[in-house]
Amino acid sequence: MIEIKDISKSYEGIDALKGVSFDMPEGQVFGLVGTNGAGKSTLLRCICGVCKPDSGEIIVDGESVYENPSAKSKIFFLSDDQYFFPGCTPAEMAVYYSTMYPGFSMERFGNLMDALSLDKKRRIQTFSKGMKKQLCILLGISSGCKYLLCDETFDGLDPVVRQAVKRLFINDMEEAGITPVIASHNLRELEDICEYVGLLHNGGVILSKDLGDMKLGIFKVQVVFKDPSSLETVKKNCSVISEDRRGSLVTLTIRGTRPELETLITSQVPVFYEVLPLTLEEIFISETEVLGYDFTGITK
Repeated sequence: MIEIKDISKSYEGIDALKGVSFDMPEGQVFGLVGTNGAGKSTLLRCICGVCKPDSGEIIVDGESVYENPSAKSKIFFLSDDQYFFPGCTPAEMAVYYSTMYPGFSMERFGNLMDALSLDKKRRIQTFSKGMKKQLCILLGISSGCKYLLCDETFDGLDPVVRQAVKRLFINDMEEAGITPVIASHNLRELEDICEYVGLLHNGGVILSKDLGDMKLGIFKVQVVFKDPSSLETVKKNCSVISEDRRGSLVTLTIRGTRPELETLITSQVPVFYEVLPLTLEEIFISETEVLGYDFTGITK
């Protein structure tokens, strides 16, 4: 397990992280999502020990990670801005990483390179952006590390390769017990693979919980009432996050359990109603709108 305890980090007086605390359970795909500049990349760099927090501590399997080779050996960081030695080939990078990670499998790396039709002897500088991203992922998977920290991992990959990478993650979770931590802006991409989600905004944590539980606790309700007072009664007796009106059709985003919501709404005898679970993207929008992160009026 990765334990993040009251982490703060600033750059030139600008707070990137402010008192961030939550746990990343092992054996699950953890999705790290957030607004632009929320601190996702900074947090990943702190977890792998590249950056030292100004305050707080990060514990990996019971060990503090900063300046601790034992803890760092369990973590592979797949940066969004990949770096490879000038003029080198994938085979040469694999040799380098094998000296850094004792569990690195040259055989696995070779097999995966062949499976994705990547040339191990071709200079990396001639690779496309997507090919470089694939190479970085294969190096991470072959490293034998328990935790893979992925910063915008799927960005730049075509749909076929994205599905292949997801299958590799799922296979290695079952076979080798790895824990992928995926930071991304593409929430739809995360939704079909993540089991646990942490949501960051302005350097702080809005929530961190099981994605299934999250979806069971927040709903979108579309409803039409004969009497306007019925809507006010519903709003007074539940936790409304947002409201949108299209003529007589009202769409509410509400916290609560489905049975409670349906009991409340049906008590007001609606003309029509429908209760729908929210997608991860809708949850993200709803939660951040509450905090003022809303650009609906940008065209005005």
